[in-house]
Amino acid sequence: MSERQPTARAQAQGPVAYAEAKARAAREASRRLAVLSRAEKDLALGHIAEALQAAEGEILAANARDMAAGERAGMGTTLDRLLLTPQRIAAIRGQIAEVQALEDPVGREIDARERPNGLRIRRVRCPLGVVGIIYEARPNVTVDATVLCLKSGNAVVLKGGSDALESNRAVVAAIHQGLARGAVSPEAVQLLDSTDRAVTGAFLNLSGLIDVIIPRGGQGLIAFARQNARVPVIETGASVVHAYVDETVDLPQAVALIHNSKCRRVSICNALDTLLLHRAVADPVAAALGPLLAGNDPPVEVRADARALGPFAAAMPEGLVKPLDPARDFDTEFLDHVLAVGVVDSLDDALAHIRAHSLQHTEAIFTTDAERAARFLHEVDAAAVMHNASTQFTDGNEFGLGAEIGISTQKLHVRGPFALEGLTSSKWVVEGTGQLRP
Repeated sequence: MSERQPTARAQAQGPVAYAEAKARAAREASRRLAVLSRAEKDLALGHIAEALQAAEGEILAANARDMAAGERAGMGTTLDRLLLTPQRIAAIRGQIAEVQALEDPVGREIDARERPNGLRIRRVRCPLGVVGIIYEARPNVTVDATVLCLKSGNAVVLKGGSDALESNRAVVAAIHQGLARGAVSPEAVQLLDSTDRAVTGAFLNLSGLIDVIIPRGGQGLIAFARQNARVPVIETGASVVHAYVDETVDLPQAVALIHNSKCRRVSICNALDTLLLHRAVADPVAAALGPLLAGNDPPVEVRADARALGPFAAAMPEGLVKPLDPARDFDTEFLDHVLAVGVVDSLDDALAHIRAHSLQHTEAIFTTDAERAARFLHEVDAAAVMHNASTQFTDGNEFGLGAEIGISTQKLHVRGPFALEGLTSSKWVVEGTGQLRP
């Protein structure tokens, strides 16, 4: 029976049957996948990379259709996340090679002990089973999630956004072609390619078939998954990223860090949203930073509080600096060429502001004062805290994890950028010689 036949029948029966059929196929494939060797899994990843290269033309043509639809729909800066190019596909294939080079977490011993009665007890890593990924218009996630799940012994059910539907279909078709050449069943990678919203609801409720749901996207998507899922959820992505510029600072370095944190890519979750300036450096930072933001292509709009408004208005063209709405702008993940700026009187004030507005993703301090930096890194409660480094380094690949599955903003199971290890659980292995418990 072909891969498409049971899916077509289930889709005709309705969204619940369609989602269940996909998840059941993944569950069945996960049993075999969980016991494959590292060599078998790495070979499968290599086949995927080769298939993506062979299918590049089809993938780019599908992506062009999605891009054209996105432009008609007015997607704006989020089109950057949707876009695939030959260079981006090459980078994706490079990340697959990096994942291949990583150690296999499955079976890795976490700790071991021998009890007085002679029992040897070990704790080892094991796959989660079937991982469900729900994400927005980012077709690179389709590959990232697939290779990380397969390397860690997990099957995966993918629910991408409708904006990337054509791209995801082409990418998954290539993945299946690659997997057909090796030990990993193509059934281990399932794509829910229906645009029916009821399919998403059914997907989030497949307790017993899917072991965990990972939403990758903005606050709205994460809240929807958290509120509607009956499967455990690992929250990732949503952020309001802060950088605090202390009064003791290397000014040129800080300005370069701010510009990179904001402008390198504005549509990703580690892009800077709120800049907090110590009152002693507000004027010189504005004078140096303002022209850079204005000269960016496209220019960055500054939404400044009352104390930052004058310095930035003096440094930037009219229309690019607007009064900040404190009830909205300090709590917004912009994902756009917009930066909120506030002036504070002290490190204490900056810490208080971050506590009030942080989503515990990434927070940074730019200072040459080692004691203040140490205090910031110790006191700020976030998945990643940084000193004199661009916030855009909060990324699994940059942290040496290979492609990331996401950046978790919660504290249970996994936190921060996570990849292979975060896609495993553990089990106790107890070995005896006939011991009886008295």
